[in-house]
Amino acid sequence: MNSIHRVVAASALGLALSLPAQHTQAGAFVHLFEWQWSDVAQECETFLGPKGYSAVQISPPQEHIQGDAWWTRYQPVSYQLQSRSGDAAAFADMVARCNAAGVDVYADAVINHTAAGSGTGTAGSSYDSGSRSYPVYSGNDFHAPCDISPSDYGNNADRVRTCQLVGLPDLDTGANYVQDTLAGYLNHLTSLGVEGIRIDAAKHMSPGDIAGILNRTNDPLYVFQEVIDLGGEAVSATEYTGLSDVTEFRYSASLGDVFKNQKLAYLNGFGESWGFLAGADAVVFTDNHDNQRGHGAGGSNVLTYKDGSLYNLANVYMLAWPYGYPKVMSSYGFSNGDQGPPAQGVYQGGSAQCGGAWICEHRWDAIANMVEFRNVTDGTGVNQWWDNGNNQIAFNRGAKGFVAINREGNDLTRTFSTGLPDGDYRNVAGNGACVSVSNG
Repeated sequence: MNSIHRVVAASALGLALSLPAQHTQAGAFVHLFEWQWSDVAQECETFLGPKGYSAVQISPPQEHIQGDAWWTRYQPVSYQLQSRSGDAAAFADMVARCNAAGVDVYADAVINHTAAGSGTGTAGSSYDSGSRSYPVYSGNDFHAPCDISPSDYGNNADRVRTCQLVGLPDLDTGANYVQDTLAGYLNHLTSLGVEGIRIDAAKHMSPGDIAGILNRTNDPLYVFQEVIDLGGEAVSATEYTGLSDVTEFRYSASLGDVFKNQKLAYLNGFGESWGFLAGADAVVFTDNHDNQRGHGAGGSNVLTYKDGSLYNLANVYMLAWPYGYPKVMSSYGFSNGDQGPPAQGVYQGGSAQCGGAWICEHRWDAIANMVEFRNVTDGTGVNQWWDNGNNQIAFNRGAKGFVAINREGNDLTRTFSTGLPDGDYRNVAGNGACVSVSNG
């Protein structure tokens, strides 16, 4: 048996071998939501690269409508690289610096629709949704106007894919000109060094349309598609897995429900056996920018930074458990679902100002350190699981790592069979202490 480990209440123990972090898709990436390009670049160099994050997801870089709300970024006016986060030069500099730091950049690609209303975008372009007038689009480039009804999501896939999402003009993504235009935008991003994209609102486009766009891109891209499917939907996430990875929203909803309302012991086998997508196809997260605000499959069970230590434990589990490609959320503080980012940038006076206006969950010690744990244990499974039938759990990752999580009010003190070779290990998810393992 191995040595006794003491895991105090509401805490986690994560033991890992001291190996170099690996920058691979099998690791974990972070969403720096609404960060300015200059701040993203500095974070790649000073934190994300050294901590072993494989990639950073950035907010949509294209020209968008003006306004303070976060969702203005998701109403494209043109595909010029002039957004609230910075201009084209700052964007190119950010991508180059992140790549040099070993961190891939994933751009949030809003390609299903254009902006609603009329006015002037962030690059000075005029738009008018009433006349379907945009810098690169006109009336024939859109589906016939119709609005998605709530009932459509359960019984009419065609309307979900061809009608307007919250009144936003729906592009005819099956048309050659539209596909060429969108592929041209993506090719511009990859020419600057962007390595991947998140396809926003993918369920509102047919898989064939998305394939037509991706087939026109020049460079290999890592792609994951946003498909909100909690079950009972006319559009299923499984329809999109043949194209690329897909967001698994059931993971977020179920993980939050277990940590808030159920027993952690239920998490043994979390993944495909719960009806989720195959792990190789799934992008998973504790929360994302939509559901943490009550949008896009949001609900009372979604864990956010406002849940404090419980949120921290859930992220430790996500990064430790071998299912999917995990995305860590990095938020700013908000009090309502529309609130935009702070006026000040993250970096002030050369250092990141986190914990106030900017939350920076990805910098929380346990979360950041578990990214290295994920990298070190890549390729291993779980062959030893323990739980107390309630809210204390422990499991190994082959012979490379061991995790214990305690969500109870009393300390967890016992002798564990860790599966680790004899030696000294670092408690990366806890107090950082050195822990000796002995099989004698």
